[in-house]
Amino acid sequence: MADTPTLPNLTVQQLEYMVAVAAAPTRAAAAARVGVTASALTQGLAELERRVGVPLFERHGRLTRLRPQAAEVLAHARRVVAETRDLARWAEARRTGAAGTVRLGTIDAVAIHHRAETVRSHRRAHPDLDLRLTVAPSGSLLDALQVGDLDLVVCVEPSDFIEGIDTILCLEEPLHAYAPDGAAGGPPEEWGPWVTYPTGSHTRGVIAAGLTVLGAPFEVVAESNQPDVLREMVRLGMGWSVLPEAQAEAGPEPLARVRRRPIGLRRLVVVRRSGAPPDPAVDGLANVLVSG
Repeated sequence: MADTPTLPNLTVQQLEYMVAVAAAPTRAAAAARVGVTASALTQGLAELERRVGVPLFERHGRLTRLRPQAAEVLAHARRVVAETRDLARWAEARRTGAAGTVRLGTIDAVAIHHRAETVRSHRRAHPDLDLRLTVAPSGSLLDALQVGDLDLVVCVEPSDFIEGIDTILCLEEPLHAYAPDGAAGGPPEEWGPWVTYPTGSHTRGVIAAGLTVLGAPFEVVAESNQPDVLREMVRLGMGWSVLPEAQAEAGPEPLARVRRRPIGLRRLVVVRRSGAPPDPAVDGLANVLVSG
């Protein structure tokens, strides 16, 4: 069995010098191409030749020409330099957040209305970013974040402290009361019954607190996590509802507010796990979501 040949200890820099010499008319031009002095280039080429153990270059004044037998080494050098540049671009993209994977979870109002264009613009600016979007209620999103199924969440701010998460305010969204067509406004104590978010919903907590302050009864006759469904229930005359303006008043048949002032404000926050390792791709998306 033949002995395995010893690998020559070549550097990417030496191979880059060889590629530059093959493409440039003079040593000075080749040196400028790789950002070194002509002397450094000459020394690097001599060391490359020594480590390969085969004569590779012919020198004539300011010129350095490759010998015919250098063709195989040049082909190898070009492959290594090209693939190393690809690796450098890949590493830079991940260091700067231009690439990578981000698992984002948002409530529907954020994904469809408040930050839809922000997310689209971010994706256009970072075409190599693998963005995976989940749209769900706030509670489900926070559960997924805490077990590591999501990297970043935009949801309604929890009413109670949750250990292990950090929140940053994204925006404050007014919630308005809407009644079926023909229903009299009247004083708050005559409002309702209500179609609203399910028990345990963060938004429902904000709504209940706001109606309590106004003295309005909160008799619930139907529930849904989907604001669009609640809006249609109001149109069908099933009950009153308190909804975000962006969802209640969008489209060709917007609902009409019962009063000018909102029932309450829900705070939408960007949420991450406390102590999560730094990730430029996640950091970059979080920053644009906060800034809008």
